[in-house]
Amino acid sequence: MLEDQLQEAITKRRTFAIISHPDAGKTTLTEKLLLYSGMIHTAGMVRGCKGRKAAASDWMAMEQERGISITASAMQFSYKDTVINVLDTPGHQDFSEDTYRTLTAADCAIMVIDAAKGVEMQTRKLFEVCRLKKIPVLTFINKMDMPGREPLDLMHEVENVLQIQSFAMNWPIGEARGFKGVVDRQKKECLFFQKTAPGGAQKADTIICPLKSEETKNKLGNDEYEKLIQDLELLDMAGNTFNHDDFLQGKLTPVFFASALTNFGVETFFDAFIHLAPSPHKRLADTINGGEIEIDPVTTPFSAYVFKLQANMDRRHRDSMAFLRICSGRFERDLVVKHHRLGREIRLSRPHGMVAGGRTTVDLAYPGDIIGVINPGVFAIGDTISLAGGFNFKPLPQFQPEIFARVSPQEVDKRKSFDKGILQLTSEGAIQLLKSYDMLSESIFGAVGRLQFEVMQYRLKDEYGVETRLTPLPYLCSAWLIGDLKTFKKTTSCLLVQDRAERPVVLFTSQWEKQYAIKQNPDHQLVDMLA
Repeated sequence: MLEDQLQEAITKRRTFAIISHPDAGKTTLTEKLLLYSGMIHTAGMVRGCKGRKAAASDWMAMEQERGISITASAMQFSYKDTVINVLDTPGHQDFSEDTYRTLTAADCAIMVIDAAKGVEMQTRKLFEVCRLKKIPVLTFINKMDMPGREPLDLMHEVENVLQIQSFAMNWPIGEARGFKGVVDRQKKECLFFQKTAPGGAQKADTIICPLKSEETKNKLGNDEYEKLIQDLELLDMAGNTFNHDDFLQGKLTPVFFASALTNFGVETFFDAFIHLAPSPHKRLADTINGGEIEIDPVTTPFSAYVFKLQANMDRRHRDSMAFLRICSGRFERDLVVKHHRLGREIRLSRPHGMVAGGRTTVDLAYPGDIIGVINPGVFAIGDTISLAGGFNFKPLPQFQPEIFARVSPQEVDKRKSFDKGILQLTSEGAIQLLKSYDMLSESIFGAVGRLQFEVMQYRLKDEYGVETRLTPLPYLCSAWLIGDLKTFKKTTSCLLVQDRAERPVVLFTSQWEKQYAIKQNPDHQLVDMLA
């Protein structure tokens, strides 16, 4: 009986990430999912005029001020008898490491593409991560209400650039300001939309007409109607056929045309998504004996892993939250589990569900769910916890930083607050704390992008009350060093440091210097990514 209940709960769940290049509209799409699920009654604009609301999924003060997603956020809510776990990820490449880790917690991804810009660089990188992790991807071509490229051109680009087949699940009726609806290709119906509030703050009204009807022809006029019919016939003859297994195996992406801002096509996309996207499934893990096993969500007792840490989501308590992806079994409040890395038991007594910065206490949770637990310093990114023990989920990717600096408090009496802030912020994984072998008291900070240092300084001031001084360093790339430290031949300008796990890292002033060091040390490895 309990197994049947568990299977039913898993079947209802959809856990997915939204990925895109910056400004393609993914956070707006997340807002509209909240709107159509009934979680909010008025959608706040991502980049609004003065006085408008900030996006519900952007909880950090800097995100709300700048209108960008800086950190991945997790939300859970119901949508038409389906339990949705959505992971809204940063689009900016400077926050790609947070996005890569978050993708490991997703069973599916929605790729948002700007209709005017097509497949952009960051979209390509994130799609490759999905391909590597075998995550099926749905494509949402956004901003059809604005001047953009031809729909067929966009589909061809998706196929050619990303090397994946595409299938148009719907087709746009009109374009730019003339965008008035979509054709549901499977049902042979036209969905005409009407704005009900400025900026898509309320749901769009929908009128449904049969594709081949006088009503549709009258709404479009003869010329536009004939062009629409010709486009659809061309798709039927020359386009790919849809196969759900191909989608689940990452061979094909279903494509939807819509406008997240105006809500045109949004509800029909969500309705299709909950039928297409997979529910939580088996995950691979490494055994303590060096083997590999599958963790079945139904038959394996409770297990989960930490994919993200976030400090100060609750400004009143100044705590750190560990985000857990549940992979198997049923979670119950106050569950005592094995912490695999520490080799001891811990009680999960304060679990939270989240909608942006808000929290609700969780009594029960199931595979696919994302829960947050207060981290009293025992959790690190990648930690596995379970009831049974004996295995660890696959390691999460770690990337070498490319920008380095020293950061210090401007006021000496703020040192204690500075140290606390640094401890919490570097544990989140976006900024790496490095120590020089020559001077262990000297701290060097590394990041994938410059914006990470801006965020770090902003948060130290906003969350810990510490004004800081940043001194850039001349190093432009780095690598983990695998091999005997004593026999490693250093180049003139490189610096040898160690990371938080006391693993040796080499900092280089140029790619040329790094390549020279590789040639000079054939018995050593210089590694850019750990996984």
